[in-house]
Amino acid sequence: MSSSEGALVLAATPIGDPADAAPRLAQELTDAPIVLAEDTRRTKRLCDALGVTPSGTMLSYHEHNEARRTPEIVERIAAGERVLLVTDAGMPSVSDPGYRLVAACVERDLAVTCVPGPSAVLMALAVSGLPVDRFCFEGFPPRKAGERSRMLAGLADEQRTMVFFAAPHRLAATLEAMAEAFGGERRAAVCRELTKTYEEVRRGGLAELAEWAVEGARGEITVVVEGGAAKEVSLEDGVATVLDLASGGVRLKDACAQVAEATGLSKKALYDASIAAR
Repeated sequence: MSSSEGALVLAATPIGDPADAAPRLAQELTDAPIVLAEDTRRTKRLCDALGVTPSGTMLSYHEHNEARRTPEIVERIAAGERVLLVTDAGMPSVSDPGYRLVAACVERDLAVTCVPGPSAVLMALAVSGLPVDRFCFEGFPPRKAGERSRMLAGLADEQRTMVFFAAPHRLAATLEAMAEAFGGERRAAVCRELTKTYEEVRRGGLAELAEWAVEGARGEITVVVEGGAAKEVSLEDGVATVLDLASGGVRLKDACAQVAEATGLSKKALYDASIAAR
């Protein structure tokens, strides 16, 4: 993709240490005709740290104006302008402004690309000491206690490692709610100020971490929580699920394969028992 083509460029910014910035970020900040910034002051400080001077126009683009500003930006991209979107830290659209603009560009079949870079989600996962082969990102839990509890209860059976963002002033309440939903002994890691001077990773059970957090924690926080153990399912229950799927139109062999993958039961045993139960 040449720099003269209209495109939306999502650029990851450092989550702490400016030295983590991708070299291409400096070039994009220098050359982009339009730079959309979640906070123009922070972006200007980043430019200073990288020793670059944007040649284009810098505009604010945040949760309070993205609905209004998106149509105008899409038209400028459609007209051939290259627009760079940066947020305060990490990748735009991941718990940050950007998704609305990406969706609008995709709907118009306009080019969308990105400058890869630091990610608090992946860094926290990597240093947590918890399984990394399968994971899910759940963003910020709801602010209201009731909504937060319902959201976490819905994840009680999630077997993948879970990654959350957390506001420091709600960390203790969030960890307490997680302990209630997942069990106080469930392993977790609280990762604070990643890549910054006072980087800290606390590991332990959720109840233990909630008690520690009551004293107060500052800065940007990512919480990684171990997934739940797979529940043992009897062959009888597995067959019932297979037959339910089959009655809904799923081929018997396909239904057995689905249930076997979800439960660890033998596909052959499920098939033979399902045939016998019919």
